[in-house]
Amino acid sequence: MVKLKVWGLALTLLWSQSILAEILDVTIHYVGPTEGSVWLGMQQGMDEANIQGEFLGQKYTIKSITVDELASLNNVTSLLLATDAKSIEKIAMTEKFKHIPVFNLISDADNLRAACLPNLLNISASQQMIKDALAQWQAKNPDSNAHVQSWHESFKKFAASQLNSRFTKSHGVIMDDDAWAGWASLKLVSDTVARLQSSDAEQMLNYLKNDIAFDGQKGAGATFRETGQLRQLVLLIENNKIIAEAPLRGVKGGLDSLGLLSCK
Repeated sequence: MVKLKVWGLALTLLWSQSILAEILDVTIHYVGPTEGSVWLGMQQGMDEANIQGEFLGQKYTIKSITVDELASLNNVTSLLLATDAKSIEKIAMTEKFKHIPVFNLISDADNLRAACLPNLLNISASQQMIKDALAQWQAKNPDSNAHVQSWHESFKKFAASQLNSRFTKSHGVIMDDDAWAGWASLKLVSDTVARLQSSDAEQMLNYLKNDIAFDGQKGAGATFRETGQLRQLVLLIENNKIIAEAPLRGVKGGLDSLGLLSCK
């Protein structure tokens, strides 16, 4: 009986070790501020990715680095950038990163979309998307003083209310546009790794560009255009209240009625 118990314990230990050996460590490199909305959004995304990862054998870590440290990086899974448009374009065009997913989290610059860099994925709404959304609304509401946001603390559809609740409970502040972009970037990475069971950068980039149908709590099935822009609805806000969603119902082109569709 003792021998059986010892043998059973040995098998348990071997099984546990094999499970641990299969854990996929995913390090996500990030350039940007380590305080404020975008950082908190990324932390929320990482926490949720690790909860999912417990069941899938994946562990996620965000490593904050400077622009100067990029040159010494090796074996990069993905780059998340919360910096200016010029720096984002330069980094994305660097030879060593050309097959790596590079995420633009906060810049709305249209030139980053028009350039159609094959590895650049733009999460935030662009200037043109914002202009198009306002034009759709003001065509029927010319006296409105609405403005456009990517996210709002009172957004409820598509399980957005649950995300808002989780974020505020964790961080004590509301989720805004930058926080949503930070969260969404982590979810895009973790969803891709979960689907591929791999953190190989080239495989991930191909999947993100061609196969992912992303649920960012703004409607299922969001995809990336050839411009690298994430298709997504945006919100019309007036007096801090959501008054409409764009694209407006019935507008030709749906989500593709917002923003640039083609490259230079």
